Amino acid sequence: MKRAMMQVSLFVLASALLVGCEIMGKKGVAATMNMQEAAEHSDAMLDATIGAIRPKIEWAHEDTTAGSCDVTRRRVVMTVISEQRRGNFLGVVERFWKKSGYEITSVKQGKTHPGIFATSPDGFGIVLVIRGEGQAYFEVNTPCVKNSEVAAPTVKPNGPAYEGVEIPRPNVRSAFWSADTPVPSSAPSAG
Repeated sequence: MKRAMMQVSLFVLASALLVGCEIMGKKGVAATMNMQEAAEHSDAMLDATIGAIRPKIEWAHEDTTAGSCDVTRRRVVMTVISEQRRGNFLGVVERFWKKSGYEITSVKQGKTHPGIFATSPDGFGIVLVIRGEGQAYFEVNTPCVKNSEVAAPTVKPNGPAYEGVEIPRPNVRSAFWSADTPVPSSAPSAG
């Protein structure tokens, strides 16, 4: 009887570990990471996404939050994304994410506050939403990983850092993204 109980206990433990690895990342990548490494991976996802946007946009870091086993990294776009360009902006990002193997999990329609939600192949959630006055926000949410301290991002924003002050509404005008004219057929695309 003891042996049978021990075998059942081992089976339950092994099953829980396998399920935990699946939750932590589809390929188990996150299972080997701590919170700092997951934050750095999130930064790399944000760097790649923002780097795929043409014409370039100006961005700044927003708050990082850390839970008991997860981290959220955020960036705010300081380039005004006009109402006429929001669909194009989201399309550029969506195409890049799909090309990168991300699964689009949801798309929020709307002229003023659209958004895209996706999951990377290794289980990280990534979001782009447009909020007031055409300000875009990116966010990456890590899966549950090993607990550790989390340092601030090391990548410098490509504009003002806004450290210690409230981030203003978008204040950078772009000849393309801020334009209030229809999107030309030769609009930029990721790739």
